[in-house]
Amino acid sequence: MNIQWFPGHMLETKNQLKSSIAKVDALLEVVDARLPSSSSNPFLDRIATGKNRLKVLNKADIADPEATQAWLEYFNRDIKLPAAAICGTRLQETSHALQALVSQVDRNKARKAKVMVVGIPNTGKSTILNTLAGRKVAKTGNVPAVTRHQQRTSLKGNIDIYDTPGILWPVIEPRQRGLALAASGAISDTAVDYHEIAYFAAQFLLERYPACLAERYPFLNPMPGTPQTLIESVGKARGCLKKGGYVDVQKASQLIIRDLRSGRLGRISFETPKDINLDYDKDQ
Repeated sequence: MNIQWFPGHMLETKNQLKSSIAKVDALLEVVDARLPSSSSNPFLDRIATGKNRLKVLNKADIADPEATQAWLEYFNRDIKLPAAAICGTRLQETSHALQALVSQVDRNKARKAKVMVVGIPNTGKSTILNTLAGRKVAKTGNVPAVTRHQQRTSLKGNIDIYDTPGILWPVIEPRQRGLALAASGAISDTAVDYHEIAYFAAQFLLERYPACLAERYPFLNPMPGTPQTLIESVGKARGCLKKGGYVDVQKASQLIIRDLRSGRLGRISFETPKDINLDYDKDQ
């Protein structure tokens, strides 16, 4: 079964974007540096034709640096789509990315450059906007779909920037893509069971990042051989227990996912260009 999570305001935003995009000069597309392909909305490729565009790989500070470099080479060199990796709370990095985008705009300096920030939920769009503005002008939160309405903010350099709600597509497929998005926090926790997300994450971490597991959970010695054993071992060691001493799998799963999303498990990326079928032409 594929994952479906498409709140009503996302449909409204999708329709709004279609009419608003013609009025701006450039698009700052924010994706999660840990999964730049899975967190890219194919809908944007269809409506962004002819627009100046920069793909910002946000949260690069908690992504695997080698994977991030491979993605930058893929976007910049292979498909000729300008891209930059940043941490959205760092002013120098966010400002440099914005200026790189605005420099593409052919305009009279007296005219304001209109930039729209777009992307799926919980990639850090509002955080970037707050950093650029130097104050809190947009709501932020560690849950998806915090921003519900388009907001405009005037910045230095004669720039107007528009923050838009994050939008997903109605059916996320294949399911592995949906699980990676859920593990990153882009999909509401009500859409997928925590245990299923944690099972996916545990399997991935055992295959790709066992050293990160060993550093965060030194009691895993020897390293468990299966995702379920990993979840239960972490739960037992961290006191996620029910009456009778049984492991509370749900609490253990939540603990692992929190560690993963916060970066406490180390700098981890869910995908590289070699892993993904980069086909954004599916009909959504």
